[in-house]
Amino acid sequence: MLGGSGFLGLPLVEAALGQERWERVILAARDPHGARLWPRALRDPRLERAAVDLCAPAAELWALLDRWAPDAVVGLAALAEAGACERQPALAERLNAEAPGDLARWCQQRGVRLLHASTDLVHGAQPPGPEGFPDEQPAAPLSIYGHSKARGEQRVLAAHPAALVVRLPLLFGAARGRARGASAALFAELAAGRPVTLFEDERRQPLEVGLAARALLDLLALPVQGRLNLPGPEGLSRADFGRRLLAAARSLGRSLPSPRYGHRADLGLSASRPADTHLDGRRAQALLGPLPPLERSLRAAAASA
Repeated sequence: MLGGSGFLGLPLVEAALGQERWERVILAARDPHGARLWPRALRDPRLERAAVDLCAPAAELWALLDRWAPDAVVGLAALAEAGACERQPALAERLNAEAPGDLARWCQQRGVRLLHASTDLVHGAQPPGPEGFPDEQPAAPLSIYGHSKARGEQRVLAAHPAALVVRLPLLFGAARGRARGASAALFAELAAGRPVTLFEDERRQPLEVGLAARALLDLLALPVQGRLNLPGPEGLSRADFGRRLLAAARSLGRSLPSPRYGHRADLGLSASRPADTHLDGRRAQALLGPLPPLERSLRAAAASA
């Protein structure tokens, strides 16, 4: 797994180690030894860690892949923080677009199954239809992050048409002590007393990160290719997500201040933050079955914070 030490990568590594069908799981990341894994994963002899620099020439990545000889590859590595992409557009282009294309070329030449993680933020410049954006809806992003991820999708599928590109929504859940993901980041900001504004006019479909990880592994084993949406079980505003998450935390005895609630235009962000990235997830649901109710995942996220 490239990018295996990130917010989604660690749950995916653990989910893979929980399945007997994987003889070896390689956590490939810039700093694979810095990842905070759960104790069971640390003890599993099937887990290998490997350093990889996705800014290096493609030949270096290909040499590593030839040495590892994987049966399947999951591409998670990305520059995913929107502000970092705005500050470093060249790095965003390399990590989010060019490197996935390099990876896809190697997988296509070797006949290796590839799953590439993308984002609902490839949308935003146009409103969704009544059922949300279809799986193959052309990208129309607003941000540098969204543009770079859209180009990554294009490069992956141009190089390896049999690859699977999964468009993921806002992820939340256990972050292993790091302020990553929508819930952990919100809790960290509020606990530190920093001002937080959640938008009433920004609609997303949050998905718990452990559920996302297990769904990706299930999809890896299925003969599905092209673009596939994997939204959370419910669409709601970022403000309502925050309200329900904080209600779950307070029901468990956590005392946290309330964030501010507002609109994107209040902070001059309406041109760069999508109002609605609603994904049509009917195909994913037909393949994987229904997701658990959002309330259950919110309570688990609050308990893990």
